[in-house]
Amino acid sequence: MRRTPTCVLTDADPPRVTGGHAVDRHVQIGSLTKALTGTVLARMAEAGVLGLDDPVERWLPAPPGTGITLLHLARHTSGLPRLPPGLGRHDPYAAFGRAELLRLVRTLDTVAVRPPGEEEYSNLGYAVLGAALAAAGGAGYEELLETHVLRPLDVTEVTARPAPGQRLAAPGLLPGTRRRPWTMDGAILPAGGLWATPRAVAALVVGLLVERRLGEPAVGWQSAGPLYWHNGATRDASVFAGAMADGRWVVVHRLNGRPDDTDRAGIDLLRRG
Repeated sequence: MRRTPTCVLTDADPPRVTGGHAVDRHVQIGSLTKALTGTVLARMAEAGVLGLDDPVERWLPAPPGTGITLLHLARHTSGLPRLPPGLGRHDPYAAFGRAELLRLVRTLDTVAVRPPGEEEYSNLGYAVLGAALAAAGGAGYEELLETHVLRPLDVTEVTARPAPGQRLAAPGLLPGTRRRPWTMDGAILPAGGLWATPRAVAALVVGLLVERRLGEPAVGWQSAGPLYWHNGATRDASVFAGAMADGRWVVVHRLNGRPDDTDRAGIDLLRRG
């Protein structure tokens, strides 16, 4: 049975680390990346670089008249499917590069599974959003993230490609072995490809959700009453990050184990607080 290294950070207690996890090693954060992509969108809109209601075809070679806007993409109401078609099984996003994304963009009207305005959680939608942000900003996704989010918050330790010695992958079945993480630094990056240290995730939660140093939480965050949150999961890593209106916050990251249990652990900590 594989170990489940766990790292828990909250506003109330010192970091709690078990099973060989670490607050200062880079781990995959999966779809928590979307909250940061949504924040880039909001910041670029505030700066006048783009408009939230810009149609996709303003920035990418999509067919005219799809009705899909940047805000649709950020809200998961674009009607695009959850996943890009034709992914592999073992490392599904490894071959999903810019060329593959643009091929889908050119047929966006036929790729969509619902009309714009209807909810359909979509990793593909956030990949398209990231490409549109890069086109509008004239820079790569990571540069835009650094400019609009990380640097203003003085947060480091967030990257698409951590050095091998700085990353922490899930333990394998055999002692001393590690599971090979998914490759997510291509076109899927804005949807779920970032790595970060748990302490960097905590700094983002405090800066964006508690202190609100960049304004109100952006559209990429999920909300439920007084709670703003987002989770994320890859094959072997899962994270829950959230904050309450009264300033309580939590970050739970686990390697191996079920993502639902990671979410439950984070929510339980907030309830007990």
